[in-house]
Amino acid sequence: MPSKLAISYARVTKSFGSLRAVDDVSLDVADGEFVAIVGGSGSGKTTLLRLANRLIEADSGTITVEGQNVRDVDPVALRRRIGYVFQAGGLFPHLSVADNIGITPNLLGVSAADIASRVDELLDLVQLDRAAHRDRLPEALSGGQRQRVGVARALAARPRIMLMDEPFGALDPLTRDALGEDFRGLHRKLGLTTVMITHDMTEAILLADRIAVMRAGKLLALGTPAELSKSSDAYVLELLRTPRRQVERLNALLPTSGAA
Repeated sequence: MPSKLAISYARVTKSFGSLRAVDDVSLDVADGEFVAIVGGSGSGKTTLLRLANRLIEADSGTITVEGQNVRDVDPVALRRRIGYVFQAGGLFPHLSVADNIGITPNLLGVSAADIASRVDELLDLVQLDRAAHRDRLPEALSGGQRQRVGVARALAARPRIMLMDEPFGALDPLTRDALGEDFRGLHRKLGLTTVMITHDMTEAILLADRIAVMRAGKLLALGTPAELSKSSDAYVLELLRTPRRQVERLNALLPTSGAA
């Protein structure tokens, strides 16, 4: 693995009252890597993600981003250099697509002309027709289009790191599959480091270089799909069995000949 780390968690703990949401977690994400964090509801996935850009603060342990302790970086400045994609896009409903995408460059004092050309560049990048989408409000977009705008907005200030919280979870299966593939292509093309939360093990296996499995605040396992398949942990193996079982059921239900 490359020695340069984009994000490093060292013995990080975060509690909310009596609930220990993240429990002594250590995790390194290499520069250029795509890591998926999987686990059930309440496993600590989202908390772990939000600690990296200081949307919440750790109780103990150390988190570094590109070699800097996040506690030594102004949280607003930190967030502006890390892209963040929410499940439902998280777009501002009263702003047009162009204004949503341009919001961070605008806050950074980029000129209107440069923002306009960056918006066009990003709409091309996420495969949305400029003329058709630039001036629309989010309510006029489909779920997949909104999520493409969310990705474009997260990329607007040219971050090297992308944090994604169930980015494709609310989409229909076809749109979800296409967007996942498209984002994996963007990850490669732009040389991004991506940490993505998903509850879908199939999505994690298809998109990520390595998968981190969380349960009850603990990091249970971390590795490539092949490495995880050798795990002795029953929960990890159960997660890996789910996609296989789905394939077996699909093969039993679908005819072997024909378009399928």
